[in-house]
Amino acid sequence: MRSIWIAMRSLETDIMDAGPTTPRLAPSPLNGWRRERGRPSLVEVYGSIGTRPTGPFWRKLVAFLGPGYLVAVGYMDPGNWATSLAGGSKFGYALLAIALISNVMAIILQSLCARLGIGAGRDLAQACRDAFPTWVSWPLWIAAEIAICATDLAEVIGTAIGLNLLFGVPLELGVLITALDVFLILWLQNLGFRWIEAFVVTLLGVITVCFAIQIALADPNWGAVIRGFAPTTEIVTNPDMLYLALGILGATVMPHNLYLHSGVVQTRRFGDSVEDRREAINLATADSTIALMFALLINASILILAAATFYKAGKTEIAELDQVHAFLAPLLGSALAPTLFGIALLACGLNSTVTATLSGQIVMEGFIDIRLPAWARRLVTRSLAIVPAALVTIWYGASGTAKLLIFSQVILSIQLPFAIVPLVMFTADRGKLGELIAPRWLTALAALTAVTVIVLNIKLLVDFLAG
Repeated sequence: MRSIWIAMRSLETDIMDAGPTTPRLAPSPLNGWRRERGRPSLVEVYGSIGTRPTGPFWRKLVAFLGPGYLVAVGYMDPGNWATSLAGGSKFGYALLAIALISNVMAIILQSLCARLGIGAGRDLAQACRDAFPTWVSWPLWIAAEIAICATDLAEVIGTAIGLNLLFGVPLELGVLITALDVFLILWLQNLGFRWIEAFVVTLLGVITVCFAIQIALADPNWGAVIRGFAPTTEIVTNPDMLYLALGILGATVMPHNLYLHSGVVQTRRFGDSVEDRREAINLATADSTIALMFALLINASILILAAATFYKAGKTEIAELDQVHAFLAPLLGSALAPTLFGIALLACGLNSTVTATLSGQIVMEGFIDIRLPAWARRLVTRSLAIVPAALVTIWYGASGTAKLLIFSQVILSIQLPFAIVPLVMFTADRGKLGELIAPRWLTALAALTAVTVIVLNIKLLVDFLAG
């Protein structure tokens, strides 16, 4: 961790003299907005990280990297693991194509988030507040807060299960221990936002190493893996396969990531001109695209691991995380495999709780323009997730947490349209973004993605209520 910090500080020292020395606010004409822009998103770290205004594109990109990896965490959170594990254990490598398609959808939507944050100088929550009347923006805020709590709930449960698998910590106690991450975030943010990014990237590295070793032990059929990335008609004609495919697509795009990316991208310091902001949009899009391809690598690894072990051994009904932990050792012939799985799950849960808490801050401050002390704000958002999680785990035990995870995904499905539709609307509105409006082809792809995700999530919700 210290070496990463030293490298980042060295890079920042190199570029501080080249860029503006104070946080900037992009020009904010009232055209297209109902009210003027207020204080910036994540004001305590706004514009705190210098970028490189001159030099080749790759050097500028290296200076800009960071926000995309915070976003990528949301695409590999514990809530996504169950669908990938179930898909791999039941249908082998066939659903890798769905993982690829869902990742392309994520890249499109996150590029719009970067465009909104840089082009309009607002995160998605602030944009909703400034564009809609109160009777519209307040219900959107309530829906977003519920989604943040549902997201945080899944991360808390995943972290608790990781602690249980590795150290035998009771789930009830594990849920409460995860509350301590609020103090970790406070400490890291006081040191600088680069520290939070370094923490997240370090844990992503741990996850990568864990899965690389497990994949090597599993020795998958690489020819079948490559063929799995090509869509087949069976995905549509087989009802069970279609249901799992819908689950993978529906669980990939999460509302809190749209708010998060449009906020954290503004921690970078860049010029005020249209040209400077257009280049910043390109850099942010490249950053998030690279990071999301990394997230695809992790999600595909989960599915490949399940296919190479459980599907190959005929164990086609594996979906629970504790089942995976129990069966990996005998199937792979190594006592190290389940330990690595537990470490990866714990690292993933810790990462996800950090980013979900930041999302909660962006949503609360953006929609209602309220400023609480950092410690109070994070305690409030964390308590909203931990209280129901603790109650359910104490009352129902492990089976209750599984039901709670399912319930949290349903809540996210309900809220998702209320985040995607405003995002597409704002970035397609010349009155709001001016010359930085999204190209028509990108808006068309984003609209198609939005419709697809909404339809799939509605189907999942109907199936859940019916069954």
